[in-house]
Amino acid sequence: MGRLLYELGRLDEKTRINNERGSSKLGKSSFSWAWGLDGTTEERERGITMDIALQSLTTPHRQVTILDAPGHKDFIPNMISGASQADCALLVVDAATGEFEAGFDRGGQTREHILLVRSLGVSQLIVAVNKLDQVTWSQERYEDICSLLKSFLSQSGFHPSKMGFVPVGAMLGVNLVDRTSPEASALSRWYKGPTLVDLLDKLEPPPRDIESSLRIPVSNVFKGQSSGTGVSGKICGGVVQVGERVRVLPGDETAIIKSINIDENNVSWATAGSNATLYLTSIDPIHLNIGSVLCSPGNLVPLATVFIARIIIFDIEVPITSGTSIELFHHSRDVPATISKLIVSLDRACGSVIKRNPRVLSKGMSAEVQITLRGGTLSAPSATARPIPLEPFSINKDMGRVLVRHGGETIAAGIVLSIIE
Repeated sequence: MGRLLYELGRLDEKTRINNERGSSKLGKSSFSWAWGLDGTTEERERGITMDIALQSLTTPHRQVTILDAPGHKDFIPNMISGASQADCALLVVDAATGEFEAGFDRGGQTREHILLVRSLGVSQLIVAVNKLDQVTWSQERYEDICSLLKSFLSQSGFHPSKMGFVPVGAMLGVNLVDRTSPEASALSRWYKGPTLVDLLDKLEPPPRDIESSLRIPVSNVFKGQSSGTGVSGKICGGVVQVGERVRVLPGDETAIIKSINIDENNVSWATAGSNATLYLTSIDPIHLNIGSVLCSPGNLVPLATVFIARIIIFDIEVPITSGTSIELFHHSRDVPATISKLIVSLDRACGSVIKRNPRVLSKGMSAEVQITLRGGTLSAPSATARPIPLEPFSINKDMGRVLVRHGGETIAAGIVLSIIE
């Protein structure tokens, strides 16, 4: 991403040289491009992306906001927070011998990331097969990786017409924007297709739900430069404008929108689908948290502690039973919960009921379950659970998606059917 931003003029030469010097000092010169997005001291010292970095770039027909998400297993919660705000996905895989296999084998991060983005409603995906220069621009290696991924992507629910594949050598800047450099000659012998920017330029913006009620899940909270508090997130429904009063849920507080920024531009209003930064006044920052939802005072988002969801079970080894403790993810919020009841198992193809009150749910099954939020500890009674803002999928798709994790693995994903309490 750092090299792409540089090629498109979004990273200036001075910053590039500073990043190169700084990364060399730490003995991590190969990470200099990553520093274009990895801004924190810890990320730079460890050489991994840990949090979501927001950048924007312009192609001939598209204005693209990039949410650079971490690939490391330890930071999957941050990756989920970023993916839940995305319309499309760019999956970067490493073509180096052994590296692609490590990510793609069972339990690898490539598989988990594909399942996560599809479960969060992303239907368009570009695969950039990177580091082909390390395998001497091998056409055979590129085609092997593409055929393995195509099969898995289809199984995961991506339609072949919504997938794009592109070979790149990002460190050398090959096939990101063009193939004119001498380093690109070996690739040009057998590849005549689009560049990465060509594929980004053809992405289809999904329909925007501007008619529905205002919903803005908060993915970040920070202090404003002059006064007020800044929050950022993707607008999941409706329209928001400067001067408007919004309600913050959970809680009993309201705030006034002082200003709105999109892609570093000050705007007077923003609609569903935009990744916006809002500066708020008339509220104590203590009442604003990551995972809070901003909505219009006349149309509040429901708060739930118990709800029914339809879920699909991933590649798990231990079956799910009633009473299984889980970690529930919804936008940037993760809370302890329990699968309190297995209602029915379903036929994945047509949705018809296979069995009522099944005893267990195993790999690949689809089911309707009841999920109950728990208090902060395993021993606390469910009465202490704090409700979270949710909405049935039929009312707002973005507000009605959930992910289920257990023991450091994503075990299921689904949609909210109804809220019980």
